[in-house]
Amino acid sequence: MEIAIIAHDTKKELMTQFCIAYCGILSKHNLCATSITAKYISEATGLTIERLLTGEQGGEQQIASRIAYNEIDVLLDFRDTRPSERGGEVEHELFRLCDLYNIPVATNIATAEVLITALDRGDLDWREIVNPHSAINRNKKKKV
Repeated sequence: MEIAIIAHDTKKELMTQFCIAYCGILSKHNLCATSITAKYISEATGLTIERLLTGEQGGEQQIASRIAYNEIDVLLDFRDTRPSERGGEVEHELFRLCDLYNIPVATNIATAEVLITALDRGDLDWREIVNPHSAINRNKKKKV
């Protein structure tokens, strides 16, 4: 599966700790993340993560684009809950696209744990039918 990861500044440490805890599950999937978040996670876990632009430079828009092209299966977006002037429109568009394309989203550690354990159990395998074009799903079909 293709997993996109975003963590706002105040949540980067929490996301890193989450990825350390679930490193075994995450290592079985393709990961991409905004640049600084990817750096923190990969340094702490050794996971291979495609580094996109920073959030401020357009990393969240890159993830939104991949969602629109049905190239993302799960979005982990630990967001700052404090009111902010920045990013509201981009964040709204990300969530709108996830709703439109039926992408499971976690915005906090509780829902992220539910999604990751469901992913490990195979509960999200229906995404392979919806998203047969991802590299992982193409490789699975070749093995069958």
